[in-house]
Amino acid sequence: MAYVLGIDIGGSHTTAAISRLWDNSWAPPEVTWLDTHSPTIAPVLHLAPNGALTPGDPALGGTPYDAGRVARDFVARVGDPVPLLIGGEGWSAPALTAVLTSRVVEQVAAHEGGHPEQIVLSHPAGWGAYRRNLVHAALWEIGLSNVTLLSEAVTAAENHVAAGFTGRTVAVLALRPDGCTASVVGRGRVGGFGVLDSAGEGEPYGGELDFDEALHEHVRTELGRQLGPRQLDDAQVRVALLELPAECARARERLAVTTETDVRLHLPHGPIRVPVTRAEFTELVRPAVQVAVDTLAATVRSSGLPGDQLDGVLLIGGWARTPLVAELAEIRFPGLVTVGPDPDTSAAAGAAVAAGQIVLPTPRPEPRAPEPRPADPAPAPAPSHHEPQWTHPEPLRGRQPSGDLVRPEPEPEPPPRPPIRITPLKLPKPRGTGIRGTGREAVDERPGRSAPRGQR
Repeated sequence: MAYVLGIDIGGSHTTAAISRLWDNSWAPPEVTWLDTHSPTIAPVLHLAPNGALTPGDPALGGTPYDAGRVARDFVARVGDPVPLLIGGEGWSAPALTAVLTSRVVEQVAAHEGGHPEQIVLSHPAGWGAYRRNLVHAALWEIGLSNVTLLSEAVTAAENHVAAGFTGRTVAVLALRPDGCTASVVGRGRVGGFGVLDSAGEGEPYGGELDFDEALHEHVRTELGRQLGPRQLDDAQVRVALLELPAECARARERLAVTTETDVRLHLPHGPIRVPVTRAEFTELVRPAVQVAVDTLAATVRSSGLPGDQLDGVLLIGGWARTPLVAELAEIRFPGLVTVGPDPDTSAAAGAAVAAGQIVLPTPRPEPRAPEPRPADPAPAPAPSHHEPQWTHPEPLRGRQPSGDLVRPEPEPEPPPRPPIRITPLKLPKPRGTGIRGTGREAVDERPGRSAPRGQR
């Protein structure tokens, strides 16, 4: 059966969704499991002994591994020309991103019995044309030519529309372990969403604070009170504490649906638990959530969109399940906030929706000639930029636009890189070679050698 594929690489996890062709239309997207225990996988590649890059984090297996043969955080490095060293070989971040995408495509194709008709890759919202072009070229080089790259804010908005949203503008707040990203997207004249503004890419919550780290420090403090500093420094206890970050993440997920839970650990002398209430967790993460909501409000202001023209606020990412996020966002944007049933996979599901719209677009209405008027004003000058391309030519919903909501994107240019201090090397003095430099070019003055043309 024909299908289209959406893949999200915009966060700390990679997710995928498919939409199957049913009765000449695309069925609602279905999240496909990329791991035997979870629909998500970490964006990590491991260099196998045979030289192949395989997805998956070997640190989760509990067996020893060579950290020098593992690539992490390469999606965030797209645009940085410095390669990543894996197994003694340099790899560019776009190439690694393309390899991860191809591995997901191969896994889904093996399960579905064939390759997808179209692929949409949902990328971090802060990417511009420069980074998209780098990844697109890397995808083309490994043979993936039917891939369209869209911002995670756009794909999340497409999934929001598929769930019944009828507005034209939506603010999208993504909350994940690697930071928060706020975006504002709007529909163009021919339908489909484009990014009005985006901010917060890679910025941590409230400085260096994040949700899981806050809970982790709280639990460690409680363990110190129960065990004492001497027992906490025991070698066997320190090994057992390596499971604490994962257990804190599970406790944070449980607190989204219950008011109290336990963080459990198996120490050498027996199991131990630290009770945590939702009220305690709320106070721990309140500063971080406030930073994220303030970032979203600032992005809405900087987008130039009047406040009364914002039709919705969508919260995505695993941390969007935390009730405090919706509470603070509702205070700033009353009556507009929505948290999807599965915010971790909403971008991938929306990418599958967009892929179906690319393959089977909705027919455009035939243009009609304008009716003559007695006194027609002079026509407005043509715009100096090209009309943006959208994910699908669906007619606009809601109020009629007065113009194109989406501003043209500037010319591609590399994103700014953090400053790097380089200590200059002291090179040895060159030995005589019989060739002297003259500024622009070297002239060979050995006997029997004629001067370059122009100096004869």
